[in-house]
Amino acid sequence: MKLFQDILKGILMEEEVQVVFPNLKMSPSELVEMKCYMALRDIKKILEDDTLEDKECFAKIEEIVHIFEVMGSDCGTRHEF
Repeated sequence: MKLFQDILKGILMEEEVQVVFPNLKMSPSELVEMKCYMALRDIKKILEDDTLEDKECFAKIEEIVHIFEVMGSDCGTRHEF
């Protein structure tokens, strides 16, 4: 079975792959733009909250990082708090 899989894998690696989402109503660019707009809107809302004191700013940053994480972006290795 492993030989069969190896041979098939080698053959398929040389083939062009095409992924289709037949029910998708928007282009990938439109989907990303919409998601980015929603994230920016949420970040703006967080940053406009003047009711927080300085020590609460850390919580603001954490909320912003969370927004990126929800979108699937991990914010890199600097977020270790």
